[in-house]
Amino acid sequence: MCLAAIAWKLHPRYAAIVIANRDEYHARPTRPIGVWEDAPAILAGRDLQAGGTWLGVTSRARFGLVTNFREVSSQTRAALPSRGRLIPEFLTGEQTASSYLGALAHSAGDFAGFNMLLCDGAQLWYASNRAKEFAQQLGPGHYGLCNHLLDTPWPKLAKLRRVLGDWASSGATDLAPLWSALGDRNRAAAHALPATGVSAEWESILSSAFVQHPDYGTRCMTILLLDHDGHWSIEERSFDATGEPCATLTWRANNGSWPPDRVAL
Repeated sequence: MCLAAIAWKLHPRYAAIVIANRDEYHARPTRPIGVWEDAPAILAGRDLQAGGTWLGVTSRARFGLVTNFREVSSQTRAALPSRGRLIPEFLTGEQTASSYLGALAHSAGDFAGFNMLLCDGAQLWYASNRAKEFAQQLGPGHYGLCNHLLDTPWPKLAKLRRVLGDWASSGATDLAPLWSALGDRNRAAAHALPATGVSAEWESILSSAFVQHPDYGTRCMTILLLDHDGHWSIEERSFDATGEPCATLTWRANNGSWPPDRVAL
């Protein structure tokens, strides 16, 4: 997951609204969102190379997402544990988000840079092993997460966060503006680009909400809606290497019911 915004306890109907894009190399094998055979409490997409996920949810209204922290490092990433294992580890456990992060803090430095948003159904927490304070509880509001610290004002993140905040505060129900914001392929002006250690060409490529490149880009867009009674729905729209849509999957669950229902389109 490389771009996400979340509205927490702002909407009259939804306790949480998560909108997110997963950017990845097109050659990296991936399974679309579904119930995991080896961990049937989880509904999530799956990275078939390392076995983890970028975003997942359970029947108990627990959800989590992880993003990489963009940094140029001489350390070989293959030698480090996969950040994608953190979300299923939380989702399959019984710990609160606070307790899970308290335990993780001792080993967080073993991983390459990451950000996480975790919800245990009652509380929302943010954590990053590149922040001065590893974990913090988030109150009602709207937040944005990309490949730097929470709410870093990169142009695409600031825009996505603003769109979601306005949508949630207005009590809107039409999801079209959210899908449109996730699918925005307009790049930031050169003067507004962040300096993260990659080339100027790649800073520009990565500056749009929807990243399009033959080798690397937005693989899927996701919207998760969790209402105040614990019912939730999640839709994932997948894209090929040319940026064209190739699949849409929608799942819904009532509080405590499992497995979720796959909605026919």
